[in-house]
Amino acid sequence: MSGPPNKPVLVQWILDTRSWFPSAAKTRDLEVHASRPLSLLTPTERASVLKYFHVRDAKMALASALLKRYAIARLACVSWSSVPVGFTRDQRTTKPIWRDPSTGAQPVSFNVSHQAGIVALVAVADYPSPGRAEGVQVGVDIVCTSERRERDQELIRKEGWGNFVDMHADVFAMGETSYLKYQVLSAVPGLVPRDDPQTPPTPEQVADGKLRAFYALWGLREAYVKLTGEALLAEWLGELEFRYFRPSRPTPGWDVPAVETKEGEDEGEDAQVLRKFEIRFRGKRVEDVNMCLRSLGSDYMVATAVRTPEDPSVGLEWNLGAYEILALDYLLGFAESAV
Repeated sequence: MSGPPNKPVLVQWILDTRSWFPSAAKTRDLEVHASRPLSLLTPTERASVLKYFHVRDAKMALASALLKRYAIARLACVSWSSVPVGFTRDQRTTKPIWRDPSTGAQPVSFNVSHQAGIVALVAVADYPSPGRAEGVQVGVDIVCTSERRERDQELIRKEGWGNFVDMHADVFAMGETSYLKYQVLSAVPGLVPRDDPQTPPTPEQVADGKLRAFYALWGLREAYVKLTGEALLAEWLGELEFRYFRPSRPTPGWDVPAVETKEGEDEGEDAQVLRKFEIRFRGKRVEDVNMCLRSLGSDYMVATAVRTPEDPSVGLEWNLGAYEILALDYLLGFAESAV
């Protein structure tokens, strides 16, 4: 956690479900193998976990439920069992929020994302505004470049890169689709991975490089949109544009922290953490959103966005550092002691 006592607290946490309950081949097997974490949820929460056909999706749903409960219980200093009572949805955006049942206040602003076995949460607590958490907006999105690689590569072989991009044009700005289709290779040095610099890259390597840029854009846009509380069907999606974007470079391994660029230094082509983005909304530069894109191993990137509308300088000064990877046993121990 970052922030001194009695000051806004920003947390960024991850749960890695990929190795959870290896004996659970089907979702219904979780009722036996994951009985301990499931017992910490309400019947409604358990049902929302066990409704998934694929066990991998059910595990992420379980992690999401646990992580949200943990964030509220710890940051709002309430008992584990009292957390579900306060969960509701924002009337304007329908975004999930938590309100203290006794005061109606929203002391913690949070957002969750999950992809390919990884669940990420960003939250801010103790923000000093009249509505407290209403004064801060957060968004997070995690993407995995390899989860659909075979499908993506096959589509590109059959339809071409331009058509692949056009399939998603309804959620991108026109400038972004043009950049992806015609400029990204020349604009981002070293984008294409190559085994031998002296040998021309294969079509698959070229596609991998382009796909990494595609998923970086997807994550950045999704984090921004989730910050606003809207969804990917928002009418203004085409008016939001990330210009000259690029992906963060992979780290050597999942457990190898991304190398941070030192303050004042340029974010070079090998930067594993990116914080400088040109964001335009309806042609006007967005100056009040703090964003970060960081690599987690070779396949994952996580995009984080925060904004404090009442005083943008506060959110812009927050350090969106590395995510803390939490262990399931630690989370369960906390929950069982905070009932």
